[in-house]
Amino acid sequence: MSSFTVGLAILGGLVLAVLVAWNAWTTRRNTPRQPEAVPVATAEAAPGERTEPVLEADIAPLPAPERKPALDNLIDAIAPIAVDHVVTGDAALAAMPPTRRVGSKPFAVEGFNDAAQAWETPRAGQRYSKFQAGVQMANRNGALNEIEFSEFVMKAQAFADAIGGAPEFPEMLDVVNRARELDQFAGTHDAQLGFTLRARNAAWSPGYVQQHAGKHGFVAGAIPGRMVLPSAVNASSPILGLSFDPQAALAEDPAQSAIREVTLSLDVTHVARSEQPFVKMRDAAIALAASMDGMITDDNGQVIRAEALDVIGADLEHLYDTLDSRDLSAGSPQARRLFS
Repeated sequence: MSSFTVGLAILGGLVLAVLVAWNAWTTRRNTPRQPEAVPVATAEAAPGERTEPVLEADIAPLPAPERKPALDNLIDAIAPIAVDHVVTGDAALAAMPPTRRVGSKPFAVEGFNDAAQAWETPRAGQRYSKFQAGVQMANRNGALNEIEFSEFVMKAQAFADAIGGAPEFPEMLDVVNRARELDQFAGTHDAQLGFTLRARNAAWSPGYVQQHAGKHGFVAGAIPGRMVLPSAVNASSPILGLSFDPQAALAEDPAQSAIREVTLSLDVTHVARSEQPFVKMRDAAIALAASMDGMITDDNGQVIRAEALDVIGADLEHLYDTLDSRDLSAGSPQARRLFS
């Protein structure tokens, strides 16, 4: 065999080795990162006995939702309903309209429970000496309009007739004007923040994301591909949300599902200022980006620097002050209803 032939053979071998190495590197790079297997120790295991590794599953159920807040003149148009006799909760429930909405706005009826000395949604077995019907004047769908107000009047009147009551309605134009002003305020002071964590190199599997997020207090949400950071103060409104492609979570083999980005979200008006939600959001984003080899970006894919995060935090403090001045403090029942 000539030296030329030997040289070609060696060159061919080198090319083949490079191709194999490149293919292995590409495969490894494109394979979603998997969560670490964590051995579980049991009391029954004998010393030296082998235990099978399992994935961390530190997922706790979400706290039970709180009771719905009462009607409030700050954000509701309210019509008192006088009755000349005590009405049972069973009778009030039977007279309730089939739907609890007027157009795109929540509608509610409350009765005054003499025993508890409080307004509440009518309950069976209770007795009520007066009632009030209300409709929310604004939400993220806009302000209450004349058509919705008319529907409110019809629903409240029908309920009053069924229990033998007499309603007293506010002036429509006054309510509509108040609704527009409230909607204008809400529209200029609503805030929903979102950061996107993007993988720098290898993609992530759903289990990998869940394991890392779980280390920072996130638990499984009600929707596939969503996790939340629960609040210890308000069970119905988690502090943060973390979401990724739900199809990846629902795949037959989630371990092979490639996730290249996850979104951290904060509904500012729904979380109390005292819980420092933006601090938690910023810290979670930085920690997850570091541990998962990712980067923090905006919706357009632009990297967000640390100094930009500080500016956002300062702007939020001004927003909190404005909400407080209107008795619509972030995280309050009224703010959560208005910004919904």
